[in-house]
Amino acid sequence: MLPQSLKAVKTELWRDPSSIVELMNKKGAAKVPFLFAFDFELSRGFFIEEPFGSDDVLFSLRGKGNKPKEAPFNGKAELIAFPLGYEEYLEKFQVVQKGLMRGDSFLVNLTVKTPIETNLSLYDIFIKSDSLFQLYVPGLFVCFSPEIFVSIENGEIKTYPMKGTIPADIPNAQERILKDPKETAEHATIVDLLRNDLSINADEVKVRRYRYIDKLKTSKMEILQVSSEIVGKLPLGWEGRIGDIIYRMLPAGSCSGAPKESTLRIIRESEGQSRGFYTGIFGLFDGVNMDSAVLIRFIEEDGGQKYFRSGGGITAQSLATDEYQEAIDKIYLPFV
Repeated sequence: MLPQSLKAVKTELWRDPSSIVELMNKKGAAKVPFLFAFDFELSRGFFIEEPFGSDDVLFSLRGKGNKPKEAPFNGKAELIAFPLGYEEYLEKFQVVQKGLMRGDSFLVNLTVKTPIETNLSLYDIFIKSDSLFQLYVPGLFVCFSPEIFVSIENGEIKTYPMKGTIPADIPNAQERILKDPKETAEHATIVDLLRNDLSINADEVKVRRYRYIDKLKTSKMEILQVSSEIVGKLPLGWEGRIGDIIYRMLPAGSCSGAPKESTLRIIRESEGQSRGFYTGIFGLFDGVNMDSAVLIRFIEEDGGQKYFRSGGGITAQSLATDEYQEAIDKIYLPFV
């Protein structure tokens, strides 16, 4: 049951990004814990000092947070999606392809907004979820993300771009995803982009692991996801610049594309609506280290209707039928 204090978003929660960056720098230098978030368009976000005792939002990053320890919804979870038709998706896809053919981008993340029906509330989904990164903002959205944005530990900054998914039950699934030319090109592009993003703030940036496989269980199926690990070293005193460090890397390259500026223009034209917090980021500074995630695997609520946001990376080699199916396959709940 939803606690009374979490009935609705508190309007005073929202801040403009410049004030969030300033607070992050100030509290980071003082080693004061805080929770933060930025939306995809960098138009708003939130900053919560000493978040472990807060009830403005609920969160968990690799088990660290203020998620209530209570029994989850124990009935059978139901989820019905009403995806846009293929022809409507194809129109968006063709806008992206034109941008790619002009040379405006090498990789564009195209996303769609799908109405869904479920017998679970956003709060139920948050409590029941068992994903690496979870965020629940009352009355607005729930996120159960598997994707790290960046983490900082002992002065080392890391990111783990995640590009390439395939159902695990397909014969030779791992070999197929790793040898697929389109997936290979897409992953290489995003690794190069994020290596450059880390280099804005860090020295000795390198790819520590390249294209390794993780298996995820969903309410639909098991899927394989392809990731890489990129690391770099931050200078002493990074805590006092933590806001600037994060902000200079936004929006997240894995959910925009490369190069960013021209790719964002293609995204605006093809999607035709703002993403809001979907594909934005949130994170936690615990007073010593920092962890953050990309806001994907995302369900929002607007006027009583729930929507699941999903998408994928598009390159010149992409097939519209495959990308359409991938966007649908990503509509799931993170439990069986």
